[in-house]
Amino acid sequence: MNREIFTALLQQHQYQAVRSILNVMNAVDIASLLSELDNKELAFAFRLIQKEKAAEVFANMNNSMQTCLVELFSDKELRELLEDLYMDDTVDMLGELPANLVTRILDTVSQKDRDTINRLLNYPEDSAGSIMTTEYVDLRPDWCVAEAMAHIKEVGIHKETIYTCYVTEKKRLLGIVTAKDMMVADDHVVIRELMEQEMITVNTNTDQEEVARLFRKYDFLAIPVLDLEGFLVGIVTFDDAMDVLIDEDTEDITKMAAMNPGEKSYFETSIFGHAKSRIPWLLILMFSAAITGTIITKYENAFAVVPILVSFIPMLMDTGGNCGSQSSTLIIRGIALDEIQFRDIFRVVSKEFGVSLIVGIVLAVANGLRIMLIYRNTALALVVALSLMATIVISKMIGCILPLLAKKAGLDPALMASPLITTLVDTCSILIYFGVATRVFEL
Repeated sequence: MNREIFTALLQQHQYQAVRSILNVMNAVDIASLLSELDNKELAFAFRLIQKEKAAEVFANMNNSMQTCLVELFSDKELRELLEDLYMDDTVDMLGELPANLVTRILDTVSQKDRDTINRLLNYPEDSAGSIMTTEYVDLRPDWCVAEAMAHIKEVGIHKETIYTCYVTEKKRLLGIVTAKDMMVADDHVVIRELMEQEMITVNTNTDQEEVARLFRKYDFLAIPVLDLEGFLVGIVTFDDAMDVLIDEDTEDITKMAAMNPGEKSYFETSIFGHAKSRIPWLLILMFSAAITGTIITKYENAFAVVPILVSFIPMLMDTGGNCGSQSSTLIIRGIALDEIQFRDIFRVVSKEFGVSLIVGIVLAVANGLRIMLIYRNTALALVVALSLMATIVISKMIGCILPLLAKKAGLDPALMASPLITTLVDTCSILIYFGVATRVFEL
């Protein structure tokens, strides 16, 4: 939908036309369209959305839009919205809103919902408890299929998912049963006979990244969450796991680019905010790169005797940095996907060493031939070829070992990505280069 046309309809008070457009649009697309409106237009347009769709649209809005609407809503409008909003979406919203609006919302909801919200908010940040929903379908083991289906029809409209149902007895999880299994079974079959007892569960303190990995590994639609006493307290659904994966990937990408991760999107972050997230790492890398300059200064005499040595420094440093980045990227990805563990460090080093030898030989020969053709200098070709070979081996070793050591130390492997590795490799490549040059040229 074109924003200009949509805005024009709003300004011309063509509310019936606007409502017709919103009625046929997907909730996610509506949230995206409304994000381009100013606050007044946003409030007008949102009130024209069908009541049964409004909560889903609200859940897909960014934090600034949600804050704006909560500030503008009357208590009655806010109460109606919260009644239709799933509990995990409500908790996510509350985690981002200013304190005064959180207080207003808690005063609006029922005591039962307030207790649930407060319990969810008290779970550790980034844990399964903090992202789970308490709105799931629970069944009794002695019910027959007909009774279970009647129960689903009665309560399903208020639950986040009805495909997977949870068989409980006094809050203890006995098994799971899918709607598909019940739909194809006879009405008289007892749920106990249909339920699957071999289950993957998590507890409320399980790290949300681990939960997301389970979704990726087993292709779940939902995972049950148990408290420390083994009682079923909620479920994590696929959409929440996807949000976790996006957040974790975003965090890793920013760290790999030597920036501090932020909560807001690119356009929501101010210029000062962007600068603030980038300056600390740039300062660290800039001053650490000064070590390379100090080393180069130490070999001024070598430059004076063989000035052409200087021209190969950028090539050596860039090649080493690129090789280290290649290795670190693959290892960080392997760690993220649980393909590589710290116990595999010797296998990883062995494989990367073999790769570095092949890459080093090919690049060293190519550069050696290039120098021989252009400069007709065998000693110079030998220096560059040997330095390049050693630099590639060292850089790939650094690139594969550092992320694994970081993981073992409890740090984020993404910290050991391109910028840091490039800085370390630059120092190593200069030491190797001038070490080889001083011996070959006897400087």
